Amino acid sequence: MIVALIAACEIGFWVLLAAGLAFRYVLRMPRTGLALLLCEPLLEVVLLVATALDLKNGADPNWTHGLAALYIGYTVGHGHRTVKWLDGHAAHRFGGAPPPRKPPQYGMPRARHEGKVWMGTVIGAAVATVLLQLAIWYVDDPSRVTSLESWRYVAWRAAGIHGLVALSYLIWPRKAPAGEPGVPLEKERARR
Repeated sequence: MIVALIAACEIGFWVLLAAGLAFRYVLRMPRTGLALLLCEPLLEVVLLVATALDLKNGADPNWTHGLAALYIGYTVGHGHRTVKWLDGHAAHRFGGAPPPRKPPQYGMPRARHEGKVWMGTVIGAAVATVLLQLAIWYVDDPSRVTSLESWRYVAWRAAGIHGLVALSYLIWPRKAPAGEPGVPLEKERARR
């Protein structure tokens, strides 16, 4: 049941996002569009309540409950950034706004950008860890919570791997090719 609910929440996220953006920019009803976009966090609340009720009704804690915590954490950590990014593209495509700024491609600006994205993953792992710990305390049976405990490691392993990728942009920053914006004129002259 929980896996189906996670899938429904993910589908609902994209449906609400598409409907909210369509109302905002295509149908020119910005308040209705904003209301639809603001309904998205309710999906996570529904998933959280359903997971808690499933555990309360005696379900054995398993991988589905851990996946639900990870999904909620990911949505908290990256959902706002995703909505903002898509809103900028919809505003440009359908609302006549200027094109959204692309993330930096080179040097320290790119490393800072990757660090900010990684912070979303850290926030997601922290939220998932808190939810998993609350579920462990709620079940209150050490023999039944090993699956939930293992999901904490999954969350932090993903954050660690993402952190290493983000760190690689700091250690080995990409250099802009000559003539690209962001390359100082002196460096370009020195290359000639």
